[in-house]
Amino acid sequence: MKTQIHAEDGQQQLTITREFELPVALLFRAYEDADIVAQWMNTKVVKLENKRSGSWQFDTCDDKGNIAFTASGVYHEFVPNKKITRTFEMGNAPFDVQLEFLEFEALDEDNSKLTMQIVYRSGALRDQMLKLPFRQGLNMAHNRLQEVVTKLK
Repeated sequence: MKTQIHAEDGQQQLTITREFELPVALLFRAYEDADIVAQWMNTKVVKLENKRSGSWQFDTCDDKGNIAFTASGVYHEFVPNKKITRTFEMGNAPFDVQLEFLEFEALDEDNSKLTMQIVYRSGALRDQMLKLPFRQGLNMAHNRLQEVVTKLK
């Protein structure tokens, strides 16, 4: 898997890294443009206020149009092409809110790197998340991001 997850025992955080064959501006755009987010995440973007104290909400529906998954949060920091600090909370799930630090780095003019640090309320909650198909799902989402945004080059 191209998306790497590093989780140390006894910690309540994990670090996710992924290199993309995309300029950093395009990688960042995949997180700030509602149409692009909807495509690579295969979700409905209900709200996407890209600013400090702005909020966001995504709803994913099943084949019958029923909401199967909802996620939402608040932006604490939004610096274009550099970083996003936000909360992430899943509706209809037994998981607590988490804090996410996303950093966008240009490796050269055509390649970039995303580093995400996710902090959970406890190590037990983090470990519970890692028992789910979290790694595979995140890798698939990042593969789709690469595919969707490559078409915008």
